[in-house]
Order: sequence, then C-alpha cells, then structure tokens
Amino acid sequence: MLEKLAADIILIWGWKRNGLAFLAGLLLNIALPPINFLGVGFISFPILLWLLEGADGNANARGMLRHYPAAIIGWFFGFGYFLGGLWWLGNAVIAESNEFLWALPLAVFGLPAGLAFFFAFAAILARMVWGHGIGTAAALAFGIGISEWARSVLFTGFPWNGIGLTMMPTPIFMQSASVFGVTGMNALAVFVFALPASFASSPRKWRGPAIAITLLVAHGAFGFSRLNQKLTETSLPDAKIVRLVQPSIPQFSKWDEAERDRIFATYLEMTAAAPEAGKPEPSLIIWPETAVPFIFADRPDALAAIGEVLTEGQTLLAGTVRQEGTRENGDQIRYYNSMVAIDADGQIIDAADKVHLVPFGEYLPMQNLLRSFGLDEIVNTPGGFSAGPRLHAFKLPNLPHILPMICYEIIFPGAIEAANARPELVVNITNDAWYGHTPGPYQHFRLAQLRAVESGVPVVRSANNGVSGVIDSLGRIQSALDLDVVGNLDAVLIKESAQTYYSAFGLRIVFLTYCALIAIAGLTNFKQRSRIVRSV
Repeated sequence: MLEKLAADIILIWGWKRNGLAFLAGLLLNIALPPINFLGVGFISFPILLWLLEGADGNANARGMLRHYPAAIIGWFFGFGYFLGGLWWLGNAVIAESNEFLWALPLAVFGLPAGLAFFFAFAAILARMVWGHGIGTAAALAFGIGISEWARSVLFTGFPWNGIGLTMMPTPIFMQSASVFGVTGMNALAVFVFALPASFASSPRKWRGPAIAITLLVAHGAFGFSRLNQKLTETSLPDAKIVRLVQPSIPQFSKWDEAERDRIFATYLEMTAAAPEAGKPEPSLIIWPETAVPFIFADRPDALAAIGEVLTEGQTLLAGTVRQEGTRENGDQIRYYNSMVAIDADGQIIDAADKVHLVPFGEYLPMQNLLRSFGLDEIVNTPGGFSAGPRLHAFKLPNLPHILPMICYEIIFPGAIEAANARPELVVNITNDAWYGHTPGPYQHFRLAQLRAVESGVPVVRSANNGVSGVIDSLGRIQSALDLDVVGNLDAVLIKESAQTYYSAFGLRIVFLTYCALIAIAGLTNFKQRSRIVRSV
C-alpha cells in the first residue's frame, strides 16, 4: 500500500503536483502553536519527499538549473507553509488604522511568497545530493536545514516558525534543542518525518518507520531525563518576586494623544497594586514593549510619578521610545525602541536599545528610494527607529544579571549566546496586541520557550496583551497570562539555570549534524553505484 501511494505521488504531474506540494506545506501548520499536533509531519514530509523523487530535471542543463522542477515543488510547499503560518501578519498592518490597507496583500501573500524561495533553494540542494533509501530523507533534511539557517541570517533574518518547531510541541520534546538548537532541529525533524517514505520502495519497508520511531522515542526519553535533572542555582541571594504588568491596551488607542494620560495612569495603578495577602511586594516590575505612551524628554513629570509608586528597593523595567538629540540644539534626532531601568527615586539607571529591528515595521529598508514611492514604516515614528549597536545587559542592585530582549529579538536562534556574558535571566518585552486573536502570540511565546531551552537561562516575558509568563531554564511555563487577560502576574524569580551543549558549542554542533546528513546521502549513492557496477 505504501509503495503504491509513493508511486502515485511520484508520477503525479502538472498543476496537481504543485497543488499537492502546496497542500502538504499548508497542512504542516497543524504542528505549530496553538494546535501542536506533531504527527502531521509524517504526512507532509513523505509527500514532499515523493514529489521530489519524481522531479527529474533536464540532464542537459547545468548546475542548479538542472533541478528547476524540484525548485517549483519546494516553492509551492514553502508557500503553503508560510501562508498558513504567517497569515496573521495582515492583522498587524491594519491594527492601528486602515492607512496601510493597501499593504495587506503584501503581508498576507507577498511575504510567504518571498520566504518560499528558501524552500525552493532547499529542494535544489536536496536533489543535488539526493541519495537512495534512507539517503533521500538525509538529503531532504540537509537541504531544508541549510535553507532554514540561511533564512535566519540573510536580509536581516526572519527565522519565525523554523521547521524544528513542528517536532517540539511540549517541554519534553523541546530538550533536544539544548544540544542541537532550533537550527539543528530544523534538519533533524525533517529527517525523522521523512524516514518512513524513504523506504517505500524497499523490500524492508519496516526499516523507515522503525528508525523514525526509535529516534522519536530517543527524542522524548532525552527530554524526560533532562526535565528530571538537578539544576544549578544562580547567584540570586534570596527569593524575589517579579511582577509582570499586562494591561491589554488596544493597539488603535495606544498612541492616541487623548488616551495617553489614561494609559499611563493604568500602568501606575497596576504597578502600585498591593500583592495578595501574605505575599511579599515585588522587587522587579516589568512593563511591556513601548508601554510608556510618550517620550520621557517631553514629560519629565512621568519619571517623578513612577518614583512615587515604587517603594524602596523596587526596580521597574519599562518599554519606551527613547529619543537622542533635541530640535532646540539642531541635532539629528534619533528614536530607539528601548527598555529602561528606573529606580525608586524615579531615576533611569540603565537602558538597552533594540538591536534587531523589524523591516517595514520599525524601519524602512532603502529608505530614500521607497519613500520616493510614498512608502513608510508601519510604526508611526518620524524617520523610523534606529538600531542599538549591540545587546546590552543590565547589572542592577540585588537582582540577577539581566539580558533585555525586545519583541522579536527573542526569535533568533543563538541570540542569547551572542551576548558578551552569560545572563542569569532574560527579560523579553513585547506588544503582541498587533496580532489580535491569531496564532501569532502563541507562536511568539513558543519561540521564547525555545530560547530558554537552547541557552539554559530562564526567561520572563511581559506582553501588552498576552502571552506573558515566567519560563524556567528547561522551557517549562511556571505561570502565565493568556490573551485578553488584564492583570498582574506576581511570581518568584527563578534561581536555577541549566548548562547546554548548544550554548557551549553553538553552530559547530549544527554543522556537524549537516555533515552527517550529507555523508549518509553520499554513502547511499556510493552503495547504489556499487550495486549497479556489480550487476553489470
């Protein structure tokens, strides 16, 4: 039966072939948050493998052009995957107003169409090293692994929903990322999912499913073992409480001048709220990204108001727009998406600027050219935001060594390892109100969980409108606030961290994994040629 199904898909042609590739990619989104059905990978990737098996190119063409049919299949698969996984970005375009309504098709269809070229490249790479039997699964895994790594670094990078997420729905299945990172898991997930299909034409058809099940069980067993390990305590001297403030301010009113005082008063009131009976006051209070609805330089009274609600020993980390330069002095004014640390005296004692800005959202690539066509960035800041030079850690009195990460800085594999020193706590602030009631906030939160697993460092996440939460160094959610919940989340700051192979060796392990996959593909090719020679 499996052999007949494989043959039927291999021989399918024309628009049916492209349509099936699109549907296989679209279906794969069932494995992503918030559904998290891992098993769908055993449908999508066998279909892709069989379609590529039948994508014989022009033998007379040179180089990559020979694999043009494979590239088309890869593109349609990628388009289905990214369309189904990123359609909600259209909500961000119209969250504040209809000014950017014209850009809605670009967000919903244009970005997935562009990202799909990475899968076209993956299909070409796979066909260039295509093996036999298990080698076909290894070749496909190698191609997608390389292309997913490229997606995370090229054109400023956009590694949202890396393929590896499809095999990491819960903390027990996330722990392999502590060894391989999400970058390595992108390839290994494909390898496991595609294995049953690679033996469809073999007399020993049971081998593919058997190996896949063995690897999947090992994946879960490693997770189970790691979740039961003894963690290492950090230097945090005693139990301290962190308060996450989630006001769920609607995006359309966030920058409304008539609403600014009310919004700021809401933050102050939630910050000053008494803890539950019998529980200590929070030492660290966190407001989400761009929580402060004005620039502190324009409202010096705001810092004094914050100082009045903070008690001795409390520190506030607040998302704000930071301004450098003044019009009065004729300076070039720059704006930064920032996190500031404010003490009980109402003084800013440290600040970190967002390093990785969102293209077209926070800044406009090729600004002069695109502005001549009337284009602008979505976030309403004159001239767009400027990027900070590097990640900057906070060393605050009586608090752990904190690494601030603003919004989608948390989605990049290896981002925490890029800091100058290993932090004891990552504080991620975001404004997921842009995305509304869509999978976007849940996907964003999952990526924060995976950064914790990769680095072995706890993550505290404050979002304007869900999902806010406290994540331990093994990716387990200690407490959280869901979408549309208005309130404070008071939790004990986690004192434990976990050492990881990925944080120690990073991409060296990843590329060793890729080398192993290409070696498997090459070895199966060599064996196949040897059989042909012996038969002759």
